[in-house]
Amino acid sequence: MSDITASLTGTLGRFALDAQFSTPATGITGLFGASGSGKTSILRCLAGLHRLPGGRVVCGGEAWQQGDHFTPPFQRGVGLVFQEGALFPHLDVRGNLAYAEKRAPKEREHGGRIGFDAVIDMLALAPLLARRVAHLSGGERQRVAIARALLAQPVLLLLDEPVSALDRAASTEILSALAILATELMLPMLYVSHDLAEIARIADHLVLLDQGRVVAAGLCPDLLTDLSLPLAASPHAVSVLQAHVTRHDLGAQITTLAIDGQEWQIPAVSAPTRTTCRLRVMASDVGLARRAPQGTTILNMPQARIIAAKPLPETGQINVALRLGEHGLGQTLMARITRKSWESLAFQPGDNVVLLIKGVGLVEPD
Repeated sequence: MSDITASLTGTLGRFALDAQFSTPATGITGLFGASGSGKTSILRCLAGLHRLPGGRVVCGGEAWQQGDHFTPPFQRGVGLVFQEGALFPHLDVRGNLAYAEKRAPKEREHGGRIGFDAVIDMLALAPLLARRVAHLSGGERQRVAIARALLAQPVLLLLDEPVSALDRAASTEILSALAILATELMLPMLYVSHDLAEIARIADHLVLLDQGRVVAAGLCPDLLTDLSLPLAASPHAVSVLQAHVTRHDLGAQITTLAIDGQEWQIPAVSAPTRTTCRLRVMASDVGLARRAPQGTTILNMPQARIIAAKPLPETGQINVALRLGEHGLGQTLMARITRKSWESLAFQPGDNVVLLIKGVGLVEPD
């Protein structure tokens, strides 16, 4: 598949939508914005559940809406998963899944057929097959809802805040499963959320929305560290880095990662060596120094170069964008420090600095 392209202008009830974007039909694209920004409306337009006159939707080179042409929802090959999986209460788990499988096209348009047993294994559903929907937990219901969507043999999976009603453990389980499914099944997904931590954890690409308009679209790591975007001003501002597991120290319970030619150390994880991982670093957990301090508990003090800075009005803080590596040629990371520290140490764009990384997020194998 190539790209997913949408041009959606019009009104849905009282809501005005004026959104144009294009995103690769690979991996997971996050649709992010505050409540009421148009995320769900866009998802429903892509699914064919809403039709805006003059709208245009193209998926993988196939026009689903263009001019007078409009492909109805059942012919688009889209899988839908909502906040609470709408399962059939009179059927057990196996019955819900069999219903989807029976009505699926015999062949997927792109790639091989998604097998029943493979889906059961990937989502760990075997112990649940005979259980009634009423006896499932929230996380179990969502896993079944995802499996049912997959067994419909979709060319695109649309997920509308699928973990917002779940507790932390169930949410983590679902997000990990989705990341694996996107890779193993080569199935593009659009994932709606208003939670920045979710987006940073799962999204490869990002469409940023505000009041029905697209503010920005691109690679998720790039948009998260763009100081001109509102994401950078969030109290939960975060950077996403690609890392490689190089070794484990079982005695010290430490895993060493390679990031842009420098070593980072984190609490031990189970990922095999040479695994590519995703590392999340909160901007508030990054400090700057002219040189590496002595006698500190901080394990990670990589070199970087300042590329930009932007004050946060009325906070006394400043966002700093940096590129990792001795020569500042690596991935982009954001730090949030006080303006007093910035001025007292006379930092400027172009300066080489040492980063003091006080904490890192979970590592997720890609």
